[in-house]
Amino acid sequence: MSGNIKFEDLHLHKDTDAISKALYQKERVLCWIMTTPKNLDVKTRVVRDTWSRRCNKVLFMSSVTDPKFPTIGLNVSEGRRHLTAKTMHAFRYIYENHFDDADWFMKADDDTYVILENLRYFLTSQNKSEPVFFGHHFKTIVKQGYNSGGGGYVLSKQALRRYGEKGHDPKLCHPDGGSEDAEFGRCMENLGVRTVNTTDALGRSRFHCFTPEIHLEGGYPKWYYQYDANGAKKGADSVSDYAISFHYVPPQKMYFLEFYIYHLRPYGIVSGTQELNRHVKVKPGTLIQPHAK
Repeated sequence: MSGNIKFEDLHLHKDTDAISKALYQKERVLCWIMTTPKNLDVKTRVVRDTWSRRCNKVLFMSSVTDPKFPTIGLNVSEGRRHLTAKTMHAFRYIYENHFDDADWFMKADDDTYVILENLRYFLTSQNKSEPVFFGHHFKTIVKQGYNSGGGGYVLSKQALRRYGEKGHDPKLCHPDGGSEDAEFGRCMENLGVRTVNTTDALGRSRFHCFTPEIHLEGGYPKWYYQYDANGAKKGADSVSDYAISFHYVPPQKMYFLEFYIYHLRPYGIVSGTQELNRHVKVKPGTLIQPHAK
């Protein structure tokens, strides 16, 4: 599978997608992707052409405006030392320009892969009016912990409102410096926005800061055992069947994931809504609420 493959080239199964379509309308997700000019043709193009198409709205945030891609240029210098500023500016821009366009607001990197259907499924058990944010939970640095930037994190509408109203105060939210995800997590804590457990009913992880292979095989770096709030588990029994995100996914592997998730099927096995109801018959437009977690 070459790097030039297009999503449109892949055969589409005629699946019954009434539930995912209903959730698309009910749980509106704005995705913003942190990127750089040098990554547009290598990484970001693939994100644009694969999973981000399933967001209700997607914005690509960079240091330079590129109307052809398109990207939104923020008044921030490039480099890891300024990732905090890029995130703070991006959420400020979204609050001021797109607050009414979604109910949930997700930040992801240009090497993050997200399964939007599983995100929306998880969000049906959450309340957008509560000051909460979700992701791969780290338990260090910030009192309540914070969510991995690479694994992607999601703000409720109320969380974004609090940031928009008070996040400009440098005493609450550092404008730049430090580790982006930790600093934003500290900002959320100072604004009274809570981290929430995102594991499924069996205690399996949904958001992931590494590739699927790493979470299946283990071999984590030493720091991860101190950071991960759920015990740095590994293996197929530790990853949710309804996983939401993975990080450090190179462009070619994004195409592979598109194929495995949306096209490869074991004949004779019906999958996709078992956790909702194994025997229900879904009519188009019907919304099934998930079991409480």
